[in-house]
Amino acid sequence: MQKFFRPQLLLAALAPLLLLQPSGLDARTKGAKMNTAASAQATDHPDPRVTMNAWTVGLAGGLLEGAPIRLAAEIARVADDGDSLHVLPIVTRGAAENVNSLLYLRGIDAAIINADVLDEYKRQVPDIQRRLAYLLNLFPSELHIFVRPEIHSLTDLVGKKVNFNNQGTAAAYSGPLIFSRLGIDVQQTFIPHQVALEQMRKGDIAAVVFITSKPVEPFVRGRWEPGFKFLPVPYESRLEDYYLPASLEASDYPGLIKEGEHVDTIAVPTALVAYNWRNKNNTYRYERVARFVDHLFSRINRLQEPGFDRKWKSINLGATVPGLTRFPAAQAWLDNHSRATQASQ
Repeated sequence: MQKFFRPQLLLAALAPLLLLQPSGLDARTKGAKMNTAASAQATDHPDPRVTMNAWTVGLAGGLLEGAPIRLAAEIARVADDGDSLHVLPIVTRGAAENVNSLLYLRGIDAAIINADVLDEYKRQVPDIQRRLAYLLNLFPSELHIFVRPEIHSLTDLVGKKVNFNNQGTAAAYSGPLIFSRLGIDVQQTFIPHQVALEQMRKGDIAAVVFITSKPVEPFVRGRWEPGFKFLPVPYESRLEDYYLPASLEASDYPGLIKEGEHVDTIAVPTALVAYNWRNKNNTYRYERVARFVDHLFSRINRLQEPGFDRKWKSINLGATVPGLTRFPAAQAWLDNHSRATQASQ
């Protein structure tokens, strides 16, 4: 089994002084800039260098071709509010690397991550679950293990070639981790899925692993010979810490799953997270994320309109994320609106 190790994680072990300063800048200096911004807004000639930066939220999305950056762009469309709040979606090395961006990269206030990435970071950064907090559980990203006709179970894949997509994608990180937990040792390849699917038709690759929100386009529109199928993945105790039970339905893939049947699998929660600001010297960073939460949560219904990912229609603001606590401002927003709803009834 190929071990996953990222050089960036050495920062976690070698730079403890960064624990409260992921940006590496002096918080009090930045706090002064926030006060200056407020003063500038009260004048006839505000300095745009101050006003634009005061309430700009950097949102780490992911690879340009991936789903997380699309979600980040849609979030920005509804939460952005001129000088009051500027949400800046940022292309990064992938959702699996976004924890590094949030901890150490200047200008990053929030990030979209896969919950199971914490499994790696908790060894390098023991207090990782205290340092991060979630704003919103976005969508489950279902595990799709698509195999050739001669493969009938997970154990049939042992020793065979399995593709996990490009490095930096959810499949490339979570796929090998899940296979390791299940004790399935395979020959891992990391090439674009469209290439791997063609090699799979020829018999050069036994399976491809997708981890993304269903339905997946190649399985909806593609024509596959009889016997190509999704393998079931049981939801076991060794998967309960970061994963959720899920299923692939005939309505998702009518050409591959018979009517009335389904394929059990698991899902990786995709979450919107922020640094868990608590230090009073970083109040300005906390307030910026809190304003972002208020704008996003208050306008969540706009994301459910035509033109956005259909998954937004099933979003639940109160849904939790395994392994993390909720950002205090997000919890306060939910509590306040819950009381307001009760009072109006």
